[in-house]
Amino acid sequence: MRTITLESGRPSGDRSIGAGQPCYVIAEIGINHNGSLEIAKQLIDEAVAAKVDAVKFQKRTPEVCVPRDQWDVMRDTPWGRMTYIDYKRKTEFGMLEYTAIDQYCRERGIDWFASAWDVESVDFLEAFAPCLYKLASASLTDLALIERILHTGRPLMLSTGMSTMQEIDEAISLVAQYDANYPLMVAHSTSAYPCKPEELNLRMVPTLQSAYPNIPIGYSGHETGLSTTVAAVTLGATFVERHFTLDRAMWGSDHAASVEPQGFQRLVRDIRDVETALGDGVKQVYESELGPMKRLRVNINPVYSL
Repeated sequence: MRTITLESGRPSGDRSIGAGQPCYVIAEIGINHNGSLEIAKQLIDEAVAAKVDAVKFQKRTPEVCVPRDQWDVMRDTPWGRMTYIDYKRKTEFGMLEYTAIDQYCRERGIDWFASAWDVESVDFLEAFAPCLYKLASASLTDLALIERILHTGRPLMLSTGMSTMQEIDEAISLVAQYDANYPLMVAHSTSAYPCKPEELNLRMVPTLQSAYPNIPIGYSGHETGLSTTVAAVTLGATFVERHFTLDRAMWGSDHAASVEPQGFQRLVRDIRDVETALGDGVKQVYESELGPMKRLRVNINPVYSL
């Protein structure tokens, strides 16, 4: 498996994703900022405290992404009752907010990027030279959007929820036709919020590794616990992504399937412990075993009768 190098503005320098590299841990802020730059900065601070590698947002052009017949549907929101299109506009960050986010992440020494949900959003995000692009599961069949991202030349992470193997293969084939060596990553995912354990299907991680041995495979989870995400790393996920919130009880569609700050700290800690514990698979007698071996092993050659 080849590795993907992300050009990072962090003091620690560029970061590689792939076999032999530490798992790249992503805290997806998404739309959990609820349209507040202050909340976004709090989430960035908590992500830094948890020692994650990157935070991720979602960027949409509401007029493109919201079906026209849904624009005027009324919705109760924290800002009062308003049309769905106005609600989506209210929660969407623009140039002012993303400029502040870009600066703040650089100051805090953490990567940031976003899922681009439409071509205009890619054009918008290009102003910030993101370290990579995420293609949400819902966009896996949006070939025009994939092609626009490919033209940026930046690493691309494909998420595979709500998709068949044929659809996954078609998206990967499109990338390969554009450039056989394009920096591509693929995340196993199930698009249920929150997702039941019996639908996580974590064995898809090695399945995708077998199908695409030259592509780093990761995991994007929407479950409520932490252990299953750690298990994905044990199965070989080279990057993981979980939704991130200050409080799962906050208003909004993604908070219930998100991880709170203390949980994310435990998640990163457990991932790093597992990476250390996996070792290299070569049997050896450790120095720490010599004392017990001397005390406990009986150095008598047994006599066996046949």
